[in-house]
Amino acid sequence: MFNTSKVRTAMRAFSPTLVSPGEKTRQAAVAIILRDAPMDSAEQTEVLFIQRAERPGDPWSGQMAFPGGHREDSDISLQAAAMRETHEEIGLSLDNADYLGALNHQQAQPRGRVLNMLIAPHVFVTQDLPDFTPNREVADIVWAPLPALAGNTLHDTQTLKMAGRPTIFNGYRLSGGHFVWGLTYRILKSFFTAVDDTWQPPEEIE
Repeated sequence: MFNTSKVRTAMRAFSPTLVSPGEKTRQAAVAIILRDAPMDSAEQTEVLFIQRAERPGDPWSGQMAFPGGHREDSDISLQAAAMRETHEEIGLSLDNADYLGALNHQQAQPRGRVLNMLIAPHVFVTQDLPDFTPNREVADIVWAPLPALAGNTLHDTQTLKMAGRPTIFNGYRLSGGHFVWGLTYRILKSFFTAVDDTWQPPEEIE
């Protein structure tokens, strides 16, 4: 069962693969935010997603994502960038959250285009449940059950246009029909492998 206890234990022992950025490498960070279910409930540990607003020029426009964004000069680290962006995007402060560590860096490949840009996922557990205040970059905020995601019961496919051609993508289907695919799907699979090195991905459709 994937829960915060299992994640905490695994992240203490995990050593992420980090990329040394070049002079022109753009850097970004995202926050994988977990919350425990209430002690007296049958609910499961949950993980937070946002739906990015439709914005011209945004390669991830309209997609499901983790809160996050580009590192600014004022950010002392990629972890700090993830925390700042989370607060700016949805109004959730991670100052009091438990920081569990970093995952393997990912390369940005929006819609098949490989960019000189690294994405650094950072894992947090929060006890704070504020009234979210999404900014203009966020269309929706969704909590999803972590064990169901890791158990691949939410695996699904969706046909999307890539370079003008219909292409089948694997991902996870959340409540409200939201579809997690692409970069966020890759980060999730990397996260599950970090937590449990025997984890197996879903049977994907090519």
